[in-house]
Amino acid sequence: MQNTVNQSIMPVTTKIKDNGHLEIGGCDVVELAEKYGTPLYVFDEETIRKCCRQYKEAFSSYSNISTLFASKAFMTQAICAILKDEGFGLDVVSGGEIYTASSANFPMERCYFNGNNKSSEELELAIETGVGRITVDNFFEMELLNSIAQSKNIQVDVILRITPGIECHTHEYIQTGHLDSKFGFDMTQVDEAIELIQERYHNLNLKGLHGHLGSQIFETYVYSDLVEIVVAEFARIRDKFGIVLEEMNLGGGLGVQYISEDDPPSIYEIADVILTALKQNLAKYDLSEPKIVVEPGRSIVSNAGVTLYTVGSSKQVPEGKKYVAVDGGMADNPRPAMYQAKYYGIIANKANEKPAETVTIAGRYCESGDILINDAELPETEPGDIICIFCTGAYNYSMSSNYNRVPKPAGIIVQEGQSDVIIKRETYQDLISLDVIPERLKKNNCSVR
Repeated sequence: MQNTVNQSIMPVTTKIKDNGHLEIGGCDVVELAEKYGTPLYVFDEETIRKCCRQYKEAFSSYSNISTLFASKAFMTQAICAILKDEGFGLDVVSGGEIYTASSANFPMERCYFNGNNKSSEELELAIETGVGRITVDNFFEMELLNSIAQSKNIQVDVILRITPGIECHTHEYIQTGHLDSKFGFDMTQVDEAIELIQERYHNLNLKGLHGHLGSQIFETYVYSDLVEIVVAEFARIRDKFGIVLEEMNLGGGLGVQYISEDDPPSIYEIADVILTALKQNLAKYDLSEPKIVVEPGRSIVSNAGVTLYTVGSSKQVPEGKKYVAVDGGMADNPRPAMYQAKYYGIIANKANEKPAETVTIAGRYCESGDILINDAELPETEPGDIICIFCTGAYNYSMSSNYNRVPKPAGIIVQEGQSDVIIKRETYQDLISLDVIPERLKKNNCSVR
């Protein structure tokens, strides 16, 4: 099977120019840093679109498939526009993501609303904007959603999220399918949930089940196991309750290549595993083909994104490491600090030069743990060099913060030599725009009591 976008560290348009500069999307990366400043998130549009099309092609043999983008990976209005154009739906998990999609004129019937503690305001917004499915995660939410739907005299299409009891070899913080998880109904609770819908919650229309394994998954067999468990549950529900469920949401979670040692399966491999297991298990239980929903996130945008930084100070520890500091760090990429995530980077203005030293790329924030890359092999670094760290498209901007009261970076998208802003760089005025000083604190004679 051919390789897919998630199996490459760099965007598909990456080149090295004759002058030694890195090029992405037909744009000189060093010139982008000069034009827009750093830190800077850069997204390659061609990589995003190619990955979307590979997902579509991989599952094309199945007649009733819906591909959703897991918005939590990276959510902006521009990304919504691209995914709408590529025929994707959205997996949204908050009122903010719903609002972003709606404001971008995204077809909201293609959206599925997930999450383990949705507020009444968020559920009302989902209903008002026409979100296609709401994934019910627990008994509290089931009662709350039914009450809202009842007050509006409407039916809401829902699917139940279940914990299938499959543990993947990924970081414990991004496992979601194992039994001890905050997400979903335990398998022993499914019957009670269905009985409540049948007997009390008449404004909920049960359409299917949602099983999700987690994130940054490299094993293919877990998807086969998931299909087997969910199909068996479809059959059990049919036999016990007489309900023929229509939709099977298998989540996302396909891993990507952050460093050379990473070896994720291709999109085609995952699709083949899922569809083969589906065919076998549907036949085993004499079930007709349901609608299949998959929710890739990281694998769509991670490899499409890079982050540019400018080198500042450096420090050579006697008989120890050399630290090279850049103008960003854990506030624009918290993953190394949170997950011990590893990245690969190069000097964008010296992209064709051989490594001359081993350095640790340190961030600018007031934390000893603010390290972006340990033991990076680079050409000799100098102040003003542009460091490009690859595979930062997912969970970097979406998890960014204003730690140390530093404005968030700008984001741009590149395509065929053109660059466009998709996220404006925050200003100091933006930082204080929501601050309020109470009148009593404005008095000159204010004192602490």
